[in-house]
Amino acid sequence: MRSLRQKWHHWCTLGLVGLLALGAQTSVLAQAYPNKPIKMIVPFPAGGTTDIVARIVAQRMSESMGQPVTIDNRGGAGGAIGADLMAKAAPDGYTIMMHNLSFPLASVAQTLANRSPFNVDTDFAGVSIAVYVPFVWTSSPSVPAKDLRELAALLRSNPALQYNYGSTGPGSTMHVLGEAFKKESKVNITHIPFKGAAPLKQELLAGRLQVGGDQLSSSLAEIKAGTLKALATTASKRIPGLPEVPTVRELGFPNLELEGWNGVFAPAKTPKDIIDRLNKEVIAAVRHPDVVKRLNDLGAEGVGSTPAEQDAMLRRQMDQFRAIIREMRLE
Repeated sequence: MRSLRQKWHHWCTLGLVGLLALGAQTSVLAQAYPNKPIKMIVPFPAGGTTDIVARIVAQRMSESMGQPVTIDNRGGAGGAIGADLMAKAAPDGYTIMMHNLSFPLASVAQTLANRSPFNVDTDFAGVSIAVYVPFVWTSSPSVPAKDLRELAALLRSNPALQYNYGSTGPGSTMHVLGEAFKKESKVNITHIPFKGAAPLKQELLAGRLQVGGDQLSSSLAEIKAGTLKALATTASKRIPGLPEVPTVRELGFPNLELEGWNGVFAPAKTPKDIIDRLNKEVIAAVRHPDVVKRLNDLGAEGVGSTPAEQDAMLRRQMDQFRAIIREMRLE
């Protein structure tokens, strides 16, 4: 009997030691994150605001986390191609995404059109709002209108004008705002989709496209140089760096008001401790003095929010434009 009891005690002891070892190994693995490079998907081509902000934040995170944070540009479909790749990535913290205010709008448009490759409500985990960057309507200098109200008046007075406006894809911010502007102003202007803000801007600079828009960072230099014209900002107040540019509300278009942002996301089911680590790193990055200066020079403001605050903003902007997008039947 004693022999059986001793054997039982021996095996129980071995089992307990094994469980403790497994727990310690799991703890070490969790603490070791990150132990390899992290990929940050930018769902737009290089050169746009989201890409610029992502590279600034990623550089600082690389220095802080001791692992490279590399940028993977996956443009197209208003950001949906890159977002879908991120949604289907392993939820281990090694694939994250920097997106912008097009995310809620494009997601609503694609869902209503029954062509969304992902579920925005269940496939993503918010990490942090990284920065606020105002969205600005721009035009080629050849357009004889100094602001958005004058553009509407110009198009109404001359219906024969063959003006086009560019966006970063179906359901993107400029697409939604452009169609809302057409409806509200009762004007005719044709939508031309691009894969990102950089190629859109090139067409504006070349004079082959009349009207466009993007977050300020990608066009601030050209606006200040006079090679692009700023027609309005969708922010709730004027931009300190461009105090002469009126808001859409001032110009009589309150329904076009929309705050610009860039934020970091992870796949759904990413462990909370990894989300918390990423949140801490994004906040530290955008509040670092060197980064603050670089962002300010680009017309951006470092934020650093909680995941809950980011999720709430995403839902709020989806709710704000859902009825408009449904009515417009954006494709």
